[in-house]
Amino acid sequence: MERLDVSILGREYSLACSAEEKPILLAAVRHVDQLMLRIQGTGKVSSNERIAVMAALQIAGELLAMKAPDGPLGGLAVGDFKRRIEEMNLMLDDALSGQEKLL
Repeated sequence: MERLDVSILGREYSLACSAEEKPILLAAVRHVDQLMLRIQGTGKVSSNERIAVMAALQIAGELLAMKAPDGPLGGLAVGDFKRRIEEMNLMLDDALSGQEKLL
């Protein structure tokens, strides 16, 4: 593991990551820092904790709105994909419990 010192919203953090993870982690740090600076710049949110929560919510929204690539699930948002998997799991559980009752 490699030690990586980064700055987010002017505050220093020391992170550990593998050499393979380093470029992705640095990109994530840049994204979070830029987003938090933008939120801070609006002047509507003052505490760092609130800025972090607002940034986390925005990033979660971005993730859930991402679309799957082409293929059988093309165009399906990540949140929709997760919901459909949960529905299929429930259907499978129901089917399996129905089979157990027959045996």
